Amino acid sequence: MERIRELLKAHVPRAYAPYSGFPVVALVEAEGEAFLGVNVENAAFPLSQCAERNAVAAMVLAGKRRIDRVHVYSPKGPIPPCGGCRQVLFEFGHPETEVVLHGPEGHVVRTLGELLPLGFRL
Repeated sequence: MERIRELLKAHVPRAYAPYSGFPVVALVEAEGEAFLGVNVENAAFPLSQCAERNAVAAMVLAGKRRIDRVHVYSPKGPIPPCGGCRQVLFEFGHPETEVVLHGPEGHVVRTLGELLPLGFRL
């Protein structure tokens, strides 16, 4: 976990968070590959993009469809994905998919089922 946390931490400067000052980096492990994403804010706040959804978009672009594990890092501490990101992660994961929440001091592990107990599926 330390290696992954250091990788995520190294990408914090690539996040674009001039409005909130709250950079986030996400890594999605999917079918043996890893996909990074950072949050990208916008002056028109609803147009901002979360790191988790950007990592999932990179995963989908690469042709992957199954999330094995998710890592989220913020220098503000271990933070969970927002509600929208939880649903997007659930689309490609399952209730037992691990979500590792990293901060400067360590990490906490939860499952998607814990974070989104009644995730929606068609």
